[in-house]
Order: sequence, then C-alpha cells, then structure tokens
Amino acid sequence: MKGWGLLVFSLHVISCLVSGVASGRTSSYVRTEFPSRDIPLESEWFAIPKGYNAPQQVHITQGDYDGKAVIVSWVTPEEPGPSEVFYGKKEKQYDQKAEGTTTNYTFYDYKSGYIHHCLVDGLEYNTKYYYKIGSGDSAREFWFETPPAIDPDASYTFGIIGDLGQTFNSLSTLQHYEKTGGQTVLFVGDLSYADRYEHDDGIRWDSWGRLVERSTAYQPWIWNSGNHEIEYRPDLSSSPMWYAVRRASAHIIVLSSYSPFVKYTPQWWWLKNEFKRVDREKTPWLIVLMHSPMYNSNEAHYMEGESMRAAFEKWFVKYKVDLVFAGHVHAYERSYRISNVNYNITSGNRYPVPDKSAPVYITVGDGGNQEGLASRFNDPQPDYSAFREASYGHSILQLENRTHAVYRWNRNDDGNNVPADTVVFHNQYWTSRTRRRRLKKNHFHLEKLEDLISLF
Repeated sequence: MKGWGLLVFSLHVISCLVSGVASGRTSSYVRTEFPSRDIPLESEWFAIPKGYNAPQQVHITQGDYDGKAVIVSWVTPEEPGPSEVFYGKKEKQYDQKAEGTTTNYTFYDYKSGYIHHCLVDGLEYNTKYYYKIGSGDSAREFWFETPPAIDPDASYTFGIIGDLGQTFNSLSTLQHYEKTGGQTVLFVGDLSYADRYEHDDGIRWDSWGRLVERSTAYQPWIWNSGNHEIEYRPDLSSSPMWYAVRRASAHIIVLSSYSPFVKYTPQWWWLKNEFKRVDREKTPWLIVLMHSPMYNSNEAHYMEGESMRAAFEKWFVKYKVDLVFAGHVHAYERSYRISNVNYNITSGNRYPVPDKSAPVYITVGDGGNQEGLASRFNDPQPDYSAFREASYGHSILQLENRTHAVYRWNRNDDGNNVPADTVVFHNQYWTSRTRRRRLKKNHFHLEKLEDLISLF
C-alpha cells in the first residue's frame, strides 16, 4: 500500500513538473465571503498596548544583504522615548544593545507618533534572539530567528501574502498563515488601504500596524510597495523602492511597479547589475517580487504589467528566474513556464509560448482587503494560465534543497491542511542538464523521488 501511495504521489509530481502548456483550470469553488469592510477601530484586534507610551506596530525586516541583521521598527505614540533595542540569546537576558533613530511626520491633519528604526547587526545564523524595546512598565519583549547560512541546500519556508488590508478576511489570512510554519513573509504590495479614507488616514495606518504585529514582530516581512502606497509627497521618502536580499538558498529581487523602469532609468540599470551579481552556485533559487502582474487573465488590472514585461522579461528568461510573485489582482492565479520575448506584431508573434527557461508567474493578491474579490476571469482561459480561483488566501514556498521546492496556495476557507493548489517546482539552474551532471560528478546523492523529479 505504501508503494502504491508513493506511485500516486509521484505521478502527481510529474504532472506538476511538465513544462509544456497543458489545459489550464479555473476553479469552480465559490468563496463564502465575510463582509468586505474594515474591522471597526474599537476592535480588540487593534488594541493599543498597555502602559504609557508603550511601543506599538512593531515589525522587523532583513537588515543586510545576507541575513545576519534585522531592522526593528516601532512607534511610540506620546513622546520619542528611547530608540534602543536590547537583545540576547536567552529570554529576559539581554546582554547586547543597539541604538536607533527616531522620526515623525505630519500629513494633512494627521500627526504621526514617533517612528523608531534600529539596525541590529552582527547576528549569528540559525539562532533565536530575544529582544526588548521601550522602558519601565511599558517595555515589550519579542523574539525572532535568523536564517541558516547562505548555502545552496539550505531549506527554508517563505509565506507569500499580498493586498492584505484590515478586514475580517485580512485577519483570517493572518491567522491561517500563522499555522503554516512559515519563517519569512514575501509581501507583494498594498498594505493598509488607508488611502481609501480621506487624506490617506494615518489612523488607519496605525490600526493596520497593530493588526499585523502578531506576525511582523516575530519574523521578517520583505516588503514590496503597491499602488495603494503611492503618495504625492516625495519629501516623505526618497528611498528607491527596489532592492535585493539573500536568505538561506534564495536570492530575492524586489521591483517597483510604480517607479520608472524603462531603459536607462535607475531601476533598469540597478536590475541589470543585480542579475550579474546573482550567484546561483550559492543561492540557486532566484525569486522576483513585484506588484502589478506581467501575466494575468482576470478582467481586473488586465495588461497593466505589460510595459514592465516588455522591459524585463528577456532578463528573466536569460537568467532563468524561478518564480515571479505579484499582487494587485484580488484573486489567485498561477501560470505555466511561458514567455513572450519574441513578441513582434509585424511577423505575427503576438502570443506567449512555452519556454523551459522562463519563470512561473504567480498572482497572490488575495489577502482580504475591503475592495473585495476580483471574480471575473477572461473566458476562455488563456493557454498560459494553469490554475486560477477568486478566493482569499496565502501561499507557502518550501525550499527543500538546490533542486526542488514545494509550493502550496491555501484558500482561507479550507484551513491549513487543505491546500487548493500544490506544485513541486524544479530549480531552473541546478536541474539543467549540465548542472545535473555536475551533481552526479560531485556525488550529490538524491532521494529516489528527487531522482524522478530531476528527469523533467
């Protein structure tokens, strides 16, 4: 019976790994939707921490290129207070300290609290750290874990969330994600949706910060910006919205859909140089985050990512990007490995074609915001689309080693144990014919199932 189960699973794996375009599937599942309205401000989910000037909206992100640092950020509402992080390897024993900076801003009639940013660097890999911020009775304590050292076979689990907002659907997404064992979130843009209120209500930014603190204070979220983060106040931030980090066995490139990206712009030059910097021998998994999807068969935001596709897709294929995650469309969709780099309207080459060197494009804009679901897909389903469904949810990407990863999309209704879309991805770099020969030459032994996977 065990052998039969392995055979069935293997056949499922093979069907997921076929690079050619097969018939796609539009899920018939109909989401039973919670009301798409924001949680009331007086809700317990937005509770302000007890104590005078207690830190709130605590969140961390990766603070360096290789994962040995974090940036801890928080807000104190009444006065600046200390901008210090005390940390150590044992709970309530803080033998190290880092100093940060404080800023605030005014936007229309909203005056922010005091925003603290503190870089904690020189950390050890694969280590749990405890940290404390604030002072006296208002101090608060949290923890985080650093990733394993940069290594091609370092296993790691990412969550992918997009277009979250602060509705009860948003809360459901967070609660479901917390049960998955995800270690770091890749966030593909559109955070609080505070811009749907008059003057981009800062109070709704604060409530969102308190809502997501249940996750963001304990693990890094690697952020991307969306259209709901666009502000017409360049003085508030002059930082480029594109960057890259390495974490475990992944090289993660974050692009800005709403910053100039055509030829010779700063983002274009940066990406060209960043691709040259990628070392697939050390970080074989090459992942790109953006907000507006390049491939999308939903009526919502259809073709909005076309100009970025024209600018960057040839590089995605040349450098064998594994996965491209996007948001923006409030539904889920996964593509086959396809490209349109030979687009030429004169010669008639107008449509995407199967391409084994191309990434898989995945839209995860289904976090749960108050704009609701994008339920109107184009019909018929285009050849490049493998699976699509209009439901709220999140994704999990488990990097197993240099050759394969397990990916799951979980719709909120089903809970943690019933993923609606599951795929085993083979790595674009290490499962090429040349790299497989190198693995065998160096006696890198694969399990039987992995040997089967590598044939495709």
